[in-house]
Amino acid sequence: MNSQEERLGFLVTDVARLMRQIFAQRIDGDSLTLAQARALVQIAREEGLRQVELAERLDVQPITLARVLDQLEAEGLVERRADAADRRAYLLFLRPAAEAHLADIRQLGEALQSHALRGLDAAQIEVLYSVLHVMRSNLAQLRHQQKDDAS
Repeated sequence: MNSQEERLGFLVTDVARLMRQIFAQRIDGDSLTLAQARALVQIAREEGLRQVELAERLDVQPITLARVLDQLEAEGLVERRADAADRRAYLLFLRPAAEAHLADIRQLGEALQSHALRGLDAAQIEVLYSVLHVMRSNLAQLRHQQKDDAS
């Protein structure tokens, strides 16, 4: 288990990459791209999110996100509203038509997650989630600390 392939970062990256690839293949029959689906899910999690915050969460450049949002807006799935606190910024909201797509995304995500967790019992799944939450918290704290140190 000391091989480079078995290191935590490689395993986590491989699992995430495979899940993204399979999800993208399966959503291909829908009218959404993976990038559009990811944006919709994030907006659904926090409507009123600023466009620049969404770009950061999706780890994409703001100009790349702007194109994705242009497409979603043209399809009537997302609405941009001016931010009263900053005239240069936009807040993002879902349109009613997005709900059907979100239901499809949820169903596909649940099926993929179920397949990924196959062979694990409930206790193992609970431990997995618990460990991943702690790791995410630790790394977010480190990232925040590094940002503070750079300022």
